[in-house]
Amino acid sequence: MTTEIKVPVLPESVADATVATWHVQVGDKVSRDQVLVDIETDKVVLEVQAVVDGVITEISQAEGATVLGEQVIAILTEGDASAEKSAPAAAKPAADEKPAAAEKSAPAPAATAVKVIDIIVPVLPESVADATVATWHVAEGDTVSVDQNLVDIETDKVVLEVVAQDNGVIGKIIHVEGDTVLGSQVIGQLNAGATTSAPAATAEEAISSDELASPSVRRLMTEKGLTAADVSGTGKGGRISKEDVEAAMNKPAAAPVAKAAAPAPVVQDLGERTQKRVPMTRLRKTIAKRLLEAKNSTAMLTTFNEVNMKPIMDLRKQYKDLFEKTHDTRLGFMSFYVKAVTEALKRFPAVNASIDGDDIVYHNFFDISIAVSTPRGLVTPVLRDADQLGMAAIENGIRGLAIKGRDGKLSIEDMTGGNFTITNGGVFGSLLSTPILNLPQAAILGMHKIQDRPMAVNGKVEILPMMYLALSYDHRLIDGKESVGFLVAIKDLLEDPTRLLLDI
Repeated sequence: MTTEIKVPVLPESVADATVATWHVQVGDKVSRDQVLVDIETDKVVLEVQAVVDGVITEISQAEGATVLGEQVIAILTEGDASAEKSAPAAAKPAADEKPAAAEKSAPAPAATAVKVIDIIVPVLPESVADATVATWHVAEGDTVSVDQNLVDIETDKVVLEVVAQDNGVIGKIIHVEGDTVLGSQVIGQLNAGATTSAPAATAEEAISSDELASPSVRRLMTEKGLTAADVSGTGKGGRISKEDVEAAMNKPAAAPVAKAAAPAPVVQDLGERTQKRVPMTRLRKTIAKRLLEAKNSTAMLTTFNEVNMKPIMDLRKQYKDLFEKTHDTRLGFMSFYVKAVTEALKRFPAVNASIDGDDIVYHNFFDISIAVSTPRGLVTPVLRDADQLGMAAIENGIRGLAIKGRDGKLSIEDMTGGNFTITNGGVFGSLLSTPILNLPQAAILGMHKIQDRPMAVNGKVEILPMMYLALSYDHRLIDGKESVGFLVAIKDLLEDPTRLLLDI
């Protein structure tokens, strides 16, 4: 049974292509997924692979031929029996052709010991357009083990780890730190099964300098006075295209050094005074963009109130040891804040809503974003279905998110969604602030430092632990009456925590 070897489907913008390099000849045995030929377009080099095991019985388009999409360029006969039938035909052109074919196929058993595995960027969600190569933890030639973290990929929200799929040696790093990459893009190669003592056995290093470029590209390099070592190939396996040659011609000699030095801090000498210039991280740029967008695209307003924290502090002091013994977690203030916010959101649905174009979306669930400070900046992971959680579950949930944020383990799912945000600047000593909205949410609650202040109680002055509350909200959706009522509801619930338990 015969199988046609065809040119891949070409995109609409590409009229035709060129047969660049045949890696096999008539009479050669091939295995499934083996690369047979490289097809060169004006943009990329495409590899055509064998779809079944068999023997090459006909090559109708030689190297340099211009071909169209889906054009038949060779015939593959399936099965081993065809090898005997086609062998004499292959031997007719020249007496030494058969031994040459044998020499070409001889290294194949050794090559099978090493498998080249692409290191790829994880699939990104629809809301994330691209990512940045943050940190490579390995270098070319390093020996790695399965599940070892190779590289960190930074998105607008989280850092994703890419781990080794097998034991082996890092063969090539295609995209360096600071490069912008897309989901599922190849950024490096792992030579599975290789060792540092035998790097020459890798498939990439087995490619000769002639095989790295098509005949037309080799002619262009000769005209420009370049060798394969002077050009960085961006094709699969390091293959060189015409664009790579042109880029090498236009690239200044100092460009590689400048690129390598760009991510590093730049220290400027101003005599006795110095200053350091470092590029913004992707997360910091995203924070800046979103905060500016929130300020410029919403009618943001902030209203304030204050709460007497003595009832909660007394309740916590009385039951914290029993609570920790019973639930194996500490009783903090955040569980009270989350409970109070959830109950207040039930009473004021507009605060739990968001604007989508000309529509108002009312959410019938209560996913609370909790602002968490991490080494990379402030992030807002989501505590889901807070209305269904008890105090212990809330404390455990917040603690888990904080630990994942500190260790850079937050996932896209952890960061997606959220109807309302709580930020607690009081842990850093903030006495009063006006928090900025976390779009597309309509409101955010700022908690602050608990500080003893003299307060008038029943005509007498008492020293009480007081905390300011700040509610920033989108006035397009939430009226002043609702915002004040929402904040007063939180104040009442916190000053009488028994109401949280009785749902009144």
